[in-house]
Amino acid sequence: MTVERGPLFADGPHADVDVMVRATVRTLWPLISDIALPARFSAEFQGAEWLDEPDVVGARFRGHNENEFMGQWSAVCTVVQRREPTRFGWVVGDPAQPSATWTFELSEHGAKTLLQQRVRLGPGRSGLTAAIAERPDREQKIIAWRLTDLRSNMLATVSGIKELAEAPELP
Repeated sequence: MTVERGPLFADGPHADVDVMVRATVRTLWPLISDIALPARFSAEFQGAEWLDEPDVVGARFRGHNENEFMGQWSAVCTVVQRREPTRFGWVVGDPAQPSATWTFELSEHGAKTLLQQRVRLGPGRSGLTAAIAERPDREQKIIAWRLTDLRSNMLATVSGIKELAEAPELP
């Protein structure tokens, strides 16, 4: 009998969500590249502010988070991808050893656009690695819980962006 196991931190666990939006990439670009916008939809992400001149690869911002199990924390993030109008990405913490890598990607499909959000955890240290160090025997369960929580917030974010992009314009 084969026993399936969840991912280990060394595997680079990741989560992906997507939604089809009735809007162009040009309509969606300002939404996915607004570092503060996800705070309107995510239960964990509380907001962000630029530390450097925005809109360039290498620009840094500070993001603020809160989670009932992990408390409150802030982290410096660095933009590592900015391909207007289709891709925006950043890393959390040290760009050489990020604790997480986040991306939004857009691809047009006729009159609609596929909006994807992805996160890859590690390889750098984070609150997740601290939790695993405390309970190494529960590593797979800790990671599975974290990925489920992240997916929930990511789905809320892409759904919120979809709603904004598809809202009728006010006269």
